[in-house]
Amino acid sequence: MNRIQSYLFRQVFRSVIVIVGGLTLLAILAQGLSQTDLIVENRQSALVFFYVVALGAPQVIALLTPLAIFVATVWSMNKLHRENEIVVAGASGMTRWDIASPIIRLAVLAAIAHLAVNLWVQPTAQRTLRETVREARADLATSLVRPGQFTQAGENLTVYARESRGGDLIGVMISDNRAEARDYIAQRGRFVEVDGVPSIVMWEGQIHQIDSNGALSILDFDQSTFDLSPFIEDTDAVVLKASDRYLHELVWIDTTNYQELQDRKKFLAEAHTRLTTPLVSIAMALIAIMAVLGGDFNRRGYSRRIAYATGGALGLIMVQLTVQSISADTVAANAGQWLVPIGTILIISTIFFNWGVAPAPRRAAGATT
Repeated sequence: MNRIQSYLFRQVFRSVIVIVGGLTLLAILAQGLSQTDLIVENRQSALVFFYVVALGAPQVIALLTPLAIFVATVWSMNKLHRENEIVVAGASGMTRWDIASPIIRLAVLAAIAHLAVNLWVQPTAQRTLRETVREARADLATSLVRPGQFTQAGENLTVYARESRGGDLIGVMISDNRAEARDYIAQRGRFVEVDGVPSIVMWEGQIHQIDSNGALSILDFDQSTFDLSPFIEDTDAVVLKASDRYLHELVWIDTTNYQELQDRKKFLAEAHTRLTTPLVSIAMALIAIMAVLGGDFNRRGYSRRIAYATGGALGLIMVQLTVQSISADTVAANAGQWLVPIGTILIISTIFFNWGVAPAPRRAAGATT
């Protein structure tokens, strides 16, 4: 690239970084609101909360990159055009391709980075996110015990402790409402793991149970262990969703697994989505270039062309999302995931660049500085 092209590249690149950063922070903030239950309900630390939010960032960045490329290109190119820098470049003999090539190179680099996020970073982060959330919600020592409050774990378990002191629970009551309902009352208790099974060990207490005749039976004990494993949901650690899988796991599924066979179409659609969404960034950059450079210089700006381009960009995203949704049920629709961005790139390139020989736009006749 020559100096002018390097200058154009830097201008758009800075705008992309600022816009991607700003939109990502807003999206992560919105996503973080949905994870506040980690602190409110499961009593996790702020560090765990921010770690979970950060793990969701790769997916957010991947979703926002095409939109950020469009906004940054429109804003930067419009600013350079109105300040006559694009006009000067055209007057010096640069073609439309010469002017637009730095932006296209940036879009290609963004597409490559987007592809890397889709194929490796996102599934890794999603798996870690799922495991972190699962562990936080399975941390019964923090989620079940709130001194002075009755806490429920599902419909069949209620736990109460008068206070927590040095790792011990003082004044413990456990209500097990399964088939044979029992109430445990103890002077002291503690969360432990017995052979890897989470449990509560209680000392100096009683077990209250209603027998088949409706009579209350009371059993005193010096020490009793209550198994918590039936109340822990651990399905997320077993079943991987489409967003958690690497590309090869989406394409080559386990044919002996009934659930994977049922979701085969969804996995295949996700695989095509991972590969095609980076192409949308290039298409969005071309739409933005067409909006600003696709006509003569105008001192009043290019609001009409930019408005049309914005509508086209939003339409492209909506069509792509629609095709992705249809592909989850119809395998043949996956071809559309490729045709939409590639077709947009080819059509705009043919119209705008005229195969790279058209001159750059100049001032309209009679225009003044």
